[in-house]
Amino acid sequence: MKDEAMKQYEAVIETIERLGGVATLGELNREVFKIKDCEWKTKTPFASIRRIVQQTKGIYKIKPGLYGLEKFRRQNEERGIVAETVQNRDDEAVRKFNHAYYQGLLLIIGKCRNLQTFIPRQDKNKAFYNGKRLGELSTLAEQPRYSYPHMLKRSSTIDTIWFNHRGMPHSFFEIEHSTDIQNSLLKFNDLQDFYVRMIIVADVRRRAEFEVKMHFHSFDELRLNKRVSFLSYEELVKQYEMEMERQSFDFIL
Repeated sequence: MKDEAMKQYEAVIETIERLGGVATLGELNREVFKIKDCEWKTKTPFASIRRIVQQTKGIYKIKPGLYGLEKFRRQNEERGIVAETVQNRDDEAVRKFNHAYYQGLLLIIGKCRNLQTFIPRQDKNKAFYNGKRLGELSTLAEQPRYSYPHMLKRSSTIDTIWFNHRGMPHSFFEIEHSTDIQNSLLKFNDLQDFYVRMIIVADVRRRAEFEVKMHFHSFDELRLNKRVSFLSYEELVKQYEMEMERQSFDFIL
């Protein structure tokens, strides 16, 4: 008698457990198909995985795109991976974890796009959700000497930078959970002579605040030349998941 195939939700749970009790949806999209005992006879397997993590008992949401197993909840919390709620979203522990989490996603996306990635020295020992240090995820220990020392110093504290193969900055990212967006815009203003994308990454609730600050006269050039974009956490997570889905294909056109 042929063994009964593993159900899809069981494969998702087993994959999260294999990954240490917590996983991004992007990781699940890449790793769950490695379980050979489960069949995915659907044209939309990634949509099925999303539905499973959202509706299956025993799986809980930690933050956008990140899920854990209930039986690992206490262990996850001891590691600083606390489910974000309306009540705790501004707590210091949640703020620190958020910052490292979204930095890590940016580092992974940058590497997937064959770009070099850099984070400030003070962030290198911060832990990503899977226990890796952000310094392990970034590809550069130091910034390329792309400009004068005072300009390098100005960009050295930007949360995440992508560099192209010529060692020139491709994108500047500042992650703003609760700090003043104006401080990041001042950095961007000082670095606007470089041909580089500038992005504020924040909760969608801060978009209105971003628009207000961008209309300060000090930032007229940034606004009129459309130099700075706003990227919500949810939009960042979706782009990360798209990159991970691409990694699951054997061949990409």
